Amino acid sequence: MANAFRNIFKIPELRDRVIFTLLALIAFRVGIYIPIPGINVEAWQGALGGAQSGAAGGFIGFFDVFAGGALQNFSIFVMSVTPYINASIILQLLSSVLPSLKEMMREGEAGKKKFASLTRRLTLAIGGVQGLMLSIAASNYSAKALPNVIFVLLSTISIMAGTMFLLWLGEMITEKGIGNGISVLIFAGIVSRYPSYAAQAFVGMTPIEWILLLIIVIVIVVATVAVQTSERRINIQYAKRVVGNKMYGGSSTYIPVKVNGGGVIPVIFASAIMTLPNLISEMTETTVDNTLFGIGAPLYLILYGLLVFFFTYFYSSVVLDPNEVANNVRSYGGFIPGIRPGKPTQRYIRNVMNRVTFIGALFLVIIALLPYIIRSGAGVNIWIGGTSTLIAVGVALDILQQMEQHMIARQYEGFMKKGKLRGRR
Repeated sequence: MANAFRNIFKIPELRDRVIFTLLALIAFRVGIYIPIPGINVEAWQGALGGAQSGAAGGFIGFFDVFAGGALQNFSIFVMSVTPYINASIILQLLSSVLPSLKEMMREGEAGKKKFASLTRRLTLAIGGVQGLMLSIAASNYSAKALPNVIFVLLSTISIMAGTMFLLWLGEMITEKGIGNGISVLIFAGIVSRYPSYAAQAFVGMTPIEWILLLIIVIVIVVATVAVQTSERRINIQYAKRVVGNKMYGGSSTYIPVKVNGGGVIPVIFASAIMTLPNLISEMTETTVDNTLFGIGAPLYLILYGLLVFFFTYFYSSVVLDPNEVANNVRSYGGFIPGIRPGKPTQRYIRNVMNRVTFIGALFLVIIALLPYIIRSGAGVNIWIGGTSTLIAVGVALDILQQMEQHMIARQYEGFMKKGKLRGRR
């Protein structure tokens, strides 16, 4: 492992990419501490502390995980890249039902550029709406040092500008750095909160509880890595064809059905729906029935788990359509051994997807509810598990795999031994 890290700096291109990514993350972390003009940071933090003890605490704690602490400072990056995530999810879902968007995705590089441009415009619109809602909430807390209308206007524009800057920064990381830029920024925001969680655990828990929590964290990470990298492979065989004097086909491949095909999207969808009542209550200064929507309440956890389960199946069906897959296999002359082409192939693929997705959905429900259980049992505000762990582990694996590809392509030893790599192929 030590040799692998030293090899990073022996490859000029990889070294430059790593350094660029680190500089971009420094710029991101500096912006976390630049407050919105006109905000009274001390009054905001005082009001935020009071809100965290109420019904909105779960929403505030959940949102601040992705903001990397920007919410506490009400900085220009307070929304982080959440408007872009929302825009991407909305367009991905719409592309499955709107023929125009589906056709755009099939136009190759030109279609991808159009789709990216549409995503940016939708990000700007969503950022404006969310920034306005957050600015109104801050004005309700009397945490402003300017007249109401001027503060809301200035705050909304600043939040939108901060979001679009992070979107540009993420694209630069993807182009000139290492990893997917937007995911890397989210990863940095999540990981930056871990030291404060460790400090809370150290102060508010006994040594035995601390050790148990550490064991739970290790188990969560190992289980997340296992599920994120697991897949069910459906074997596809292609018949031999003779065209002229040449023979084509006769090869075999497989269709990978990932255990967690939806990634973190089901958890994000479910969390957004369940935290909406608390966000509205903060804007309108009304109270929410804690027996129904109170963060961590039994009924809340049941509804949250059901939503995660539902969205896992829903998004998996969007990502991998059994009918389309079966038609593509048949059009290229392929077949599943022992399964007749056509409807039987569609049913077989759908049955495999349902069984595999059930395991992934059950895992997501457990991992999504775990932070609430830990917080309730330990009595400390620690968000371990759920979306944060899935993103952190997924992005870390992606970064390591990209570094691995650069090193192996130049005959350097990567993070995994060559023998293991050959065994996986």
